Amino acid sequence: MDLLTRARGPARGGLAAHLREPTQVLFLALLGLVAAGWVLVALDGGQFLTLESVVGIQQRSAALGIVAVGQTLVILAGSLDLSVAYLISLASLVAAEIMAGQDGNIGPAVAAVLAVSALVGLVNGLVITRLQVHAFIATLGVALIIRGALDHLYDGPAGRVPESFQVLGYSRIGPVPVSALLWAGVAVLAWLLLSRTRLGYRIYAVGGDEEVARLSGIRTGRVVVLAHVLCSVCAGVAGLLLAARLGAGAPTVGTDGGYDLESIAAVVLGGTALAGGKGGVAGTVGGVLLLAVLDSIFNQLEVNSFVKDVVRGVVIVVAVAVYARRTRGRRA
Repeated sequence: MDLLTRARGPARGGLAAHLREPTQVLFLALLGLVAAGWVLVALDGGQFLTLESVVGIQQRSAALGIVAVGQTLVILAGSLDLSVAYLISLASLVAAEIMAGQDGNIGPAVAAVLAVSALVGLVNGLVITRLQVHAFIATLGVALIIRGALDHLYDGPAGRVPESFQVLGYSRIGPVPVSALLWAGVAVLAWLLLSRTRLGYRIYAVGGDEEVARLSGIRTGRVVVLAHVLCSVCAGVAGLLLAARLGAGAPTVGTDGGYDLESIAAVVLGGTALAGGKGGVAGTVGGVLLLAVLDSIFNQLEVNSFVKDVVRGVVIVVAVAVYARRTRGRRA
């Protein structure tokens, strides 16, 4: 067996061998959380699984889900991206400013957002691979640069999104919001990329063992750069979605939502290893849904924000501890 075959192995078997059990556990936990939420809300005199609450869960999870899918790609490659929150804010402003309330400007605005997002991802990737700066520091530095530009140029919301584009944020097809369909589309494309393409195999290989991947002939730097470009494009799409919801761009929409740390939390909660090489989109989808259901339960029970953060932190730590223990058990 040559080195390239060994490097591809985790990718081909990732969902089947390495991820099936954690993903199943996560979705079982999600079902248990839904049942617990139904009981708690019923005891409080309310109804949990109403059409309104289900639609709300889908809408709340869409933007985070899109960002988390992109974050999955870079984490699988052994990297991460802390610039996504500020990039989301930048994308919403670029979109709203260019659209300026005109339907005819939607196409150029979307193209500009995707181009700017790809450029930010390219910068992240090149700083990491060419300058050998750790991903945490590199993406944090880019985030601060974007933050400085936003603080200098904007004091509040700007631009205007036409009503036809706001369909993306509020319209539904039956009980399914259009935003949820967008998230599903992004997730399916990422799953196909990881499981059916050479780039997907190489992402797993680089995250699993960069030196083995390099010796196999894989251009590891190029893979990391492409992963960061795709992650930033996902953040740009999330920015478009939030601009559609707000009807304008906002310099704090990304940071207010905490999409940087929330997306990483969802990815880790879904069973993807922060060291890279193990994980997948299915687990990330489950992690996002679990966080969204937890938020819905807290909102209906009117739990204060401090308790929310504590419980969410405990859930994430426990989940990661369980995954780590299972991994150690299998190795033993």
